[in-house]
Amino acid sequence: MDDIIVTDKVIPLAPAAAADARFEHFAWLDLRGVRADQRVAYVDAAIHHRVEGIVSDDAELLATLPPTVRRILAVSSPADEIPESGIDLVLTPSGILDEVTVPADADRAVHVVVSDAETLEVACQAVRRVPWTLLTFTDPTKIPLEIVIAAAENSGGRTVTVVSDITDAEIVAIVLEHGSDGLLLAPRSLEEIALLQQVITPQQQHLLLEEFVVEEVEHIGMGERACIDTCSLLEQDEGCLIGSFASGFFLSCSETHPLPYMPTRPFRWNAGAVHSYVLGPDNRTRYVSELRAGHPILAVRTDGSVREVRIGRVKIERRPLISITAATQDGKRVNIIAQDDWHVRLLGPGATVNNVTELTPGDRLLGYVPAESRHVGLPISEYCIER
Repeated sequence: MDDIIVTDKVIPLAPAAAADARFEHFAWLDLRGVRADQRVAYVDAAIHHRVEGIVSDDAELLATLPPTVRRILAVSSPADEIPESGIDLVLTPSGILDEVTVPADADRAVHVVVSDAETLEVACQAVRRVPWTLLTFTDPTKIPLEIVIAAAENSGGRTVTVVSDITDAEIVAIVLEHGSDGLLLAPRSLEEIALLQQVITPQQQHLLLEEFVVEEVEHIGMGERACIDTCSLLEQDEGCLIGSFASGFFLSCSETHPLPYMPTRPFRWNAGAVHSYVLGPDNRTRYVSELRAGHPILAVRTDGSVREVRIGRVKIERRPLISITAATQDGKRVNIIAQDDWHVRLLGPGATVNNVTELTPGDRLLGYVPAESRHVGLPISEYCIER
């Protein structure tokens, strides 16, 4: 690894892969603005929600923190007293970086306020020189952050971006897909601490799919069906979960496979009739007819892995419809009504692609059977029969 010289000290930068990464992204809290009588409650909340680091100008407060929390002492002057122990990072403004001596068992961090091209260059140099760089951006555009993240690539330096609120944190976390390594928030309430940790905690969701056996296929005439166009490109074994009943959802294939007479559209599901349920985040369903641009929906792969995608457009058009009724493993009957056309497809075991017009009794499809019934789209344990 390369050694980066800062004044008379040599600071080895660890390779990015070896950097401390308790979280893919991590959260720091700035407690400098918290009233003294509230600090204990904020520290307790930070520990409870497993916040990675706390920034304070009070060395005594930091010394009380457990080793699971990174202790970051903020200094504003070379004359500020820095204890020889009990501190993990010393955070300095960029203007006095070379004037502050850091204890042997602590690391160095620099705070750069990016307001123009000159300070942006300072930030880009800092992420390559110093193990930790805290960034404050004065303009609302995220382009300077994108530039700094690119400069930090493979340098070993970690970036932490000051965010103003939870909405800002959600955006900063995904800039250039990777996002800033860390987020620093000055919390205004205890609730914000929990919400910030939710932003940086990966949501690993997985659904247990099962096989449905087709029992009946019927051409039922005209009706309205919807196409769902998303803001994401979908994989060939990826679909949405849709069905006539809340008791069972079929895995509807996206238009990622070759079609005659038209190009593939890997952002689209020719979903189903307008009465259909579609499964979204938080185990909530929506009617296809209620979906709007910007709404979240779940994209599900045949192995059960799940991600959230956003809807860009929903098209409702009058088309011939086909009804497919199948049985679940425990004998429940489930149904989907889709457009009656060869290019509309459902996914089956082993990521097989099944054209709806070629389905026959005995064919096997993939689907999802929730444990609960539904009321206004929310799961509820109650007596309910759908047919």
